[in-house]
Amino acid sequence: MLFMVIETFRGGDSTAVGRRFTEKGRMLPEGVTYLESWIDPENLRCYQIMEASDAGRLDPWIAAWSDLVEFEIVPVVTSKGFWSRAV
Repeated sequence: MLFMVIETFRGGDSTAVGRRFTEKGRMLPEGVTYLESWIDPENLRCYQIMEASDAGRLDPWIAAWSDLVEFEIVPVVTSKGFWSRAV
């Protein structure tokens, strides 16, 4: 399953997130795969695509970052996958 993870940096502080990432890496639990990410021009939010068998697999990762980031997790499908089932 694919998930769009919308991270909002607490207090608008991407510096603390960057520092932890440099020190500890992404800290993904087993069974979660990072695919791609984008940062908005104001450096307030990060948009990531993650893959996991279910949203619960993301919980340890969210817990490791929740002091610095607020999370919104949105299950998504690719456009190709959607349209192949919709027709």
